Amino acid sequence: MSDPTNADNELEPRLITETGLDQRLADIIEPVLVGMGFRLTRVRMLNQNGATLQIMAERHNGTMSVEDCEEVSMAISPVLDVEDPIDREYHLEVSSPGIDRPLVRKSDFTRWQGHLVKCETSIMIGNRKRFRGKIIEADADGFTLERDQVADGEEQKVTVPFTALSDAKLILTDDLIRDALRADKAAKAQAANQNEADDEE
Repeated sequence: MSDPTNADNELEPRLITETGLDQRLADIIEPVLVGMGFRLTRVRMLNQNGATLQIMAERHNGTMSVEDCEEVSMAISPVLDVEDPIDREYHLEVSSPGIDRPLVRKSDFTRWQGHLVKCETSIMIGNRKRFRGKIIEADADGFTLERDQVADGEEQKVTVPFTALSDAKLILTDDLIRDALRADKAAKAQAANQNEADDEE
């Protein structure tokens, strides 16, 4: 699989999507984000502070600055006002997916290979629906975990098909923090070099 910052992955669909009102909101929000050069990670309507619409997004290189969050918020607000899908007052919250992020695209599993993840499946895989372990391999069809907690008689390695996945999230570890900071620094440096090249043209 190619580098997740590659242009091929800009329109890569999400494996894990919303249902109900969250899905309707995602359908409204995602085209706006794509047009601005961002990728939607997740939309959730939460019952906190009255009601909060939480949107997680990022640039294709995996970065998301405070300014990016403000830009997305200002672009989405008028669209939501016109469509009016939410029948009550709500607070809009735009953020990056964070370090212990949800994994929603196939490229996420390649990108975060070697890190701990917890996931749930929609069907039983070896008498279980919940798994926790290190991603040791990912391909077009699924990913393999090396589990860190194995009961008697269970295999240490389990392969989860993407078609069976219902939820997946990275687990915060020192290694993950180090790699996430390193990736963020590299992406920002690459973006700065790109801007310099554009200015010279």
